Amino acid sequence: MVTTAMPAAAMPAATAAVATVSPAKAIAMPGPALRTHRFRVGETVLYTSSPITRPGANGTYKVVKLLPSDGDDYQYRIKNSDEAFERVARESQLETEPS
Repeated sequence: MVTTAMPAAAMPAATAAVATVSPAKAIAMPGPALRTHRFRVGETVLYTSSPITRPGANGTYKVVKLLPSDGDDYQYRIKNSDEAFERVARESQLETEPS
């Protein structure tokens, strides 16, 4: 059992000055499963842009690179063979291409 003292200023007046934490219980608590990217590098996806950015950009793209999450959604660098540049797309803007 681990015992830690909290500064008196950080605690309400009616709270005890010592908090007790059981490491075994803290480790045994299951947490949320880690999410992973839904698409892989090289995979062909359908991209739907937002109406604000460029509605004409919708179409088939290839995933070029996996990017970190922006807090809400994973991001990807994608490339359309008809364009000379790559785009950054959120996972919610991508769908698997029908076979």
